[in-house]
Amino acid sequence: MKYLLALFLLAGLLPAKPATAQFSQYFLDKTLRFDYYHCGDSRTEEYYFDELKSEPYWAGSKTTLVDDTGYGVQLFKIIDIASGKEIYSRSFNTLFNEWQMTEEAAHVRKAMPESVVFPFPKNPVRLEIYSRNKKGVFEKKFEQEIDPQSLFIRPFSPRYETFEVMYNGNAEQRVDVVLLPEGYAADEKETFVADCRKFVQEFFAFEPYKSLAPRFNVRAVWAPSENSGVTLPGEHVWRNTVAKAQFYTFGSERYQMVEDFQGLRDIAAHVPYEYIYVISNTQKYGGGGIYNFYGISAAHHPSATGKIYVHEFSHLLMGLADEYEGTTSYDDMYGGNAELWEENITTLKDLDKKDWKKMIQPGTPIPTPETEEYRNTVGAFEGGGYMSKGVYRPFQTCLMREFTTDRFCPVCTHAIQKYIDWLCR
Repeated sequence: MKYLLALFLLAGLLPAKPATAQFSQYFLDKTLRFDYYHCGDSRTEEYYFDELKSEPYWAGSKTTLVDDTGYGVQLFKIIDIASGKEIYSRSFNTLFNEWQMTEEAAHVRKAMPESVVFPFPKNPVRLEIYSRNKKGVFEKKFEQEIDPQSLFIRPFSPRYETFEVMYNGNAEQRVDVVLLPEGYAADEKETFVADCRKFVQEFFAFEPYKSLAPRFNVRAVWAPSENSGVTLPGEHVWRNTVAKAQFYTFGSERYQMVEDFQGLRDIAAHVPYEYIYVISNTQKYGGGGIYNFYGISAAHHPSATGKIYVHEFSHLLMGLADEYEGTTSYDDMYGGNAELWEENITTLKDLDKKDWKKMIQPGTPIPTPETEEYRNTVGAFEGGGYMSKGVYRPFQTCLMREFTTDRFCPVCTHAIQKYIDWLCR
C-alpha cells in the first residue's frame, strides 16, 4: 500500500502533504523562548544560557520555517536531534553587535540580555547560534541541546491588559506587530491607546506598506510605567519606565534604545507577535530599529512621526540599511572583504547577486553620478551606510536616507514587498 501511495504521489494523482505538515510533525502551536547573555568586547563574543520560557502563542509562518534570505549578522538554527534535520532558523541583528563597533568596546567587556524564539518543539532539539565574520561567512559560536519536556521551562504569567489595533486575519499568514508603551504613567492609558491608533494611521500612509496593510495585524499591550516621560542621561533626566529605554545610547544623543531585550519579550508575549515596536512617550526625535530584534521611536514628534515609524520598522522588518553618511558612534561597520547583505547598500563587490542589479537600466553608469539626469534613476550612488566613500545606495533619495521625501526608492519598495511575501506564505 505504501508503494502504491508513493507511485500516486509521484504521478501527481494524489495531492501532496500540505505545507503545514512539517510544522505539525515537529512543533506545537506555541512558542519556546531561549534567553541568554551575549558577552564580550570588540574582538570576542560569547553566549551564556539564562533560561527557557514558554509563551502561549505562535504568530509566525508555519510554512516559511527555514531562513534562506542570507540576511543578518547573527543566525540561529533549531536542529531535530533524532534526524539531524534543520527544522527552523532565523537571522537577526542585536544591539550588542552594534556596541562591538564602538570605541568603548575596545577596552570594556560587556554583557547584554538577549533571546531567540521558535515554535515549541515536540522532541529534543539543538539550538545553534552563528555569527557572520568579516568575510561574510556564518561561523558557529554556540550550541545547546534542549529538552522540551524539561521541568525547568518557566510558564508564561500574564500581567497586562491587551487590545487589538488592527486585525486582518490568521496570524500565520500575516505580519504580526505588537506595540509596547514606554514612559506612559498609569493615568495615561487613553493617550497610549490614541497613539497606537495614530501609529496605524500614519504608518500605513506610506507605500508599499499602504498597499500591504491587509497583510498586517497590529496589537498592543498596556504596560504602564512608574514615571511619565523618557530617560535622557545627557540631560541628567532619569525616569523609572517599563522598558528601561534611554537616549544617548553609545553616546549618540538621538539614539534611544533598550538593553533589556528579555524584558521586552516578557511584555510582548501577552499577544501573538513577530515584531516588537516600542512607542515612546516623547516629542524628542530619535529611536532605532534592529533587524528581527525590536524598533522604538517617539510617539509625538511634531512633524515626522509617520516617517520615523516606517524608517525604523524597515530596519526591524528586514534589515534595510541607513543610506545617509555620518552621525553614528560606530567604527568601520561595513569593513571586510564581502559584499554587504543588506538589500539597499553595496560595495559593488558582488552587486550581481542582488535584485537591485536587475532594476538598473542598460547604459546607466556604475557608479552613477549624482546629477539631475539620474535623479529618478536606479543606479549606484556613492554614500550610504554612514560612509561617504566605498558604499553605494540605489537611488538619490529614499526614506532610508532622508525625510525630505515621502517615498521609499524602487529597490527598497521591491525588497519590502518580496520579504513580506516570504513571511506570509
